[in-house]
Amino acid sequence: MDQLKRQAAARALEEVRDGMQLGLGTGSTAKHFVELLGERVAAGLNVIGVPTSEATRADAERCGVPLTTLDEIDHLDITVDGADEIDPELNLIKGGGGALLREKIVAAASDRMIVIADDTKWVPTLGRFPLPVEVIPFGLGATRRGIEKAFAECGVSGQMAVRRAKDGHVFVTDGGHWIVDAQLGRIADPASLAKALSAIPGVVEHGLFIGLASSAVLAGGEGIRVIERR
Repeated sequence: MDQLKRQAAARALEEVRDGMQLGLGTGSTAKHFVELLGERVAAGLNVIGVPTSEATRADAERCGVPLTTLDEIDHLDITVDGADEIDPELNLIKGGGGALLREKIVAAASDRMIVIADDTKWVPTLGRFPLPVEVIPFGLGATRRGIEKAFAECGVSGQMAVRRAKDGHVFVTDGGHWIVDAQLGRIADPASLAKALSAIPGVVEHGLFIGLASSAVLAGGEGIRVIERR
């Protein structure tokens, strides 16, 4: 599986040109991209990146990739990031690594978003992977009731749980927020659910990435498959 992720990352790297400004995603697949990019930088490629998490920042610095921020530049040419699920419309569920807020900010500032993944992430309908919803800790009960109402209005339901870190404490994002993971099973209308969740006070962001991915690079046993947005 790790080899497939690296193959997808290598295919995405073929889209990078000298002088580009890049969004650097978070997660195990995106980490491969950062490592391969570092090798190209060491060989003379001139690029600059914006990391989507403190973990990616550390990886990029270790690999020698020059970094900047969206305060210092006004757009990105390409963001390369992984996903937890990808549907045929290239809608995504992201946030398994907890970086969904920064990932979405960076993706929205990019001319193109290339999603890299092994082909197990390709699904006919989103929802098998738990949907992360990033929330402010204050008033969590009210926020959860708002989320439940949004789910009901959009025809989905499932168990919600505040995400825990490996040490058992509440998982805290780089922005200081918490994440509620919702086991929904199937999301028939992800665009409507995304809109409903975004309207809830206390919800900072959610893991539904609608209309952001330009293409997906999927690596499987039969090779690389590239799917472009219709």
